[in-house]
Amino acid sequence: MKKDIHPDYHKITVVMTDGTEYETFSTYGKEGDRLVLDIDPTQHPAWTGGNQGLIQRDGRVSKFNQKFSFLGK
Repeated sequence: MKKDIHPDYHKITVVMTDGTEYETFSTYGKEGDRLVLDIDPTQHPAWTGGNQGLIQRDGRVSKFNQKFSFLGK
């Protein structure tokens, strides 16, 4: 391997949104830094299966028919 081309891999502390902390290795910051998360896997709907912001109420065919219904008249 070439020398001095790889980032420093060191131990940091990650702080979750509920205040829990854990130590892990990362290239973030420097040794001993704290990474405070705004959104984490325990809160985000993508991981928890919570409500989706986008709900499709009509199918694609019905949307097409509504958009171009004037052509069939």
